[in-house]
Amino acid sequence: MMLALKKAATLLLLLLLTGLAQAASLVGSPAPDALGVDKDNRAIHVSDYRGKVVVLTFWASWCGYCLKELPILENLQRKVGSEQIAVVAINTDRDHDKYRTMRRRMKDFQLTLTADGKKEGIAEAYGVSGLPHMVLVDKQGQVAYIHIGYSEDALPRFVYEINLLLEQAAETPVAANN
Repeated sequence: MMLALKKAATLLLLLLLTGLAQAASLVGSPAPDALGVDKDNRAIHVSDYRGKVVVLTFWASWCGYCLKELPILENLQRKVGSEQIAVVAINTDRDHDKYRTMRRRMKDFQLTLTADGKKEGIAEAYGVSGLPHMVLVDKQGQVAYIHIGYSEDALPRFVYEINLLLEQAAETPVAANN
């Protein structure tokens, strides 16, 4: 019995580390484009927000830390404004009814709610291995930062990183050919 538990724990740790490595390998790369569908069944893509900072968070209705993070991200969306930032919250619940219930509760939120409920592989493409899973995408569509988990102590770091991304130029100038 103890050996079986050790094997299971080792396998779980290996899966978690594999997900972390995959997520970390995305930093500096183009963000996977698909972000799910919104309440109007419209496909949402990172490329829709070119020129803006994109804050992605993967969450589920059963995740207490996710439910703490979402109102903070909603406040961020309201304070900074949709001209500069897009917050997209991607639900990973397997039970789509739970997602719909949560979406109704958040009907006044300005952030974009999408779902990976049909298992389009969005969470997998972003290397999600734990929730909440936050990805900060720069104005050019490159993954800039990834954070897994939630801690109120980490909030100043998020704000710092988001401010750095907001200060960057929307497009990197292209050198002229002589």
